[in-house]
Amino acid sequence: MKSMVEFRWHGRGGQGAWTASELLARTALDEGKYIQSFPEFGPERMGAPVTAFTRISTEPIRLHCAIYDPDVVVVLDNTLLKSVPVTAGLNRDESVLIINSTEEPSVLKENLRVTKAKVWIVPATEIALRILGAPITNTALLGVVAKATGIVTLEGIEKTLKGRFRPDLAEKNFAVIKEAFKEAKVE
Repeated sequence: MKSMVEFRWHGRGGQGAWTASELLARTALDEGKYIQSFPEFGPERMGAPVTAFTRISTEPIRLHCAIYDPDVVVVLDNTLLKSVPVTAGLNRDESVLIINSTEEPSVLKENLRVTKAKVWIVPATEIALRILGAPITNTALLGVVAKATGIVTLEGIEKTLKGRFRPDLAEKNFAVIKEAFKEAKVE
């Protein structure tokens, strides 16, 4: 892992982009890393596009600003692909784009004109509906983050969930994470 990995999360208000960012950061902190997690939104309402950021480092983080050239971009809602420049700043071969989608990664890579980043997809909405009974996709995407980057462990995420949610919700969300980890595809 490079000394600092920067994540940018794209979702809509109420979908849990910031919660996912925070869960990732808490897991990394528990695993001995330095972290930052913060949202960027104004007076938007439910359903409006929101952005959240996560920094994870092996050294203290002295940078305090939005992330413009992320290592990893996570998209909770694929309808944002048409209205938000989610690929902005993904300009390195080792960059990662993770999308909640049923499209093939190669199709999204071509449609979004991604030439350097790896594109990961997972049917997060379907998984969440099947396991949670609701289209809550943020934790599913954490599973793909763990698989695509190796920055945190599944065991670490499970521990974080148990500290954040009541037992039945933690268990269901971890089932979503494990299923997303298993079903994720890359191009």
